[in-house]
Amino acid sequence: MKLSEAANIINGKLEGDPEAEVTGIGKIETAEDHEITFISNPKYEKYFDSTKAGCVIVSDGFEVTDNNAGKNISLIRVKDPYNSFLKLLEKFDIKEDITDIGISESCSIGTNVKTGEKVYAGINVVIENDCKIGDGTRIYANTYIGKNSILGKNCLIYPNVTIYKDTVIGDNVIIHSGTVIGSDGFGFARQEDYTYKKIPQTGNVVIEDNVEIGSNTSIDRATIGETRICKGVKIDNQIQIAHNVTIGENTVIAAQVGIAGSAKIGKRCMIGGQAGIVGHIEICDDVIIGSSVGVSKSITVPGIYTGYRFRPYREDLKIEARIRNLDKLEERIKKLESPGK
Repeated sequence: MKLSEAANIINGKLEGDPEAEVTGIGKIETAEDHEITFISNPKYEKYFDSTKAGCVIVSDGFEVTDNNAGKNISLIRVKDPYNSFLKLLEKFDIKEDITDIGISESCSIGTNVKTGEKVYAGINVVIENDCKIGDGTRIYANTYIGKNSILGKNCLIYPNVTIYKDTVIGDNVIIHSGTVIGSDGFGFARQEDYTYKKIPQTGNVVIEDNVEIGSNTSIDRATIGETRICKGVKIDNQIQIAHNVTIGENTVIAAQVGIAGSAKIGKRCMIGGQAGIVGHIEICDDVIIGSSVGVSKSITVPGIYTGYRFRPYREDLKIEARIRNLDKLEERIKKLESPGK
């Protein structure tokens, strides 16, 4: 597209030749002269001097230094370079026509299964009795869908996904390969002889609209009632969500997080990789939990929480600063205790 088109799409101010063309998007470190790139993080401003990109999307306040003032490079100035870049990325992401429609001959379809229009089920897909599959949903090879499950419209289920019975999935849900939805929660009652008796897991999993779930993630069915993933939630790869957990709208969870049973997580939260959340606690809306943080009690105040044992972000920084000064403090104490030396 022409740079004038790109600037119009992202509502930006172009500094350069409006008739110049770009044919794709590249990383600022490796982009070629026919590509457009962006700078949103100040850490990447250093690459502006060396990039070969034909155009760079920058913030309104980006300053061209004396070192690169003579560069023959166009700029598009915007309020938010990152989201502007995403808009252009969508334009350049040319999707193939969706031709995957129909039921493969190798599928196993149970009785009383209702499918909408333009549904696709690939090789070796198993759909058990009494399921409902919405219009435009695509289910790829070797996926299993347990009886009495409901999949909404325009869902995308990648190969080798397992969906247990009674699962309810909304519209526009994406589930990546290897994920298991609705497996038994980890429920065992200790007996007098120290053996463990399995607690029946009789509930289900409900996944609302516009949720995306990464690969090799497990979401357990409820012991009683439901495990619920609310609309707009984005879940990364290799995450464990236990029985009766509720995750609020538009929360995002990075890889290898573990959430124990009956925890309730609010709306618009962000949970960093490898964080661990104990069971039966509540996390309020608009909380950010850093990576590898252990959350052992409820959080009732929005904010950023970090540290091995979670603390408010600023408090954790103060403690870290004190720890770094321990060697200096030790030397001062030794001098005070031995003034003659």
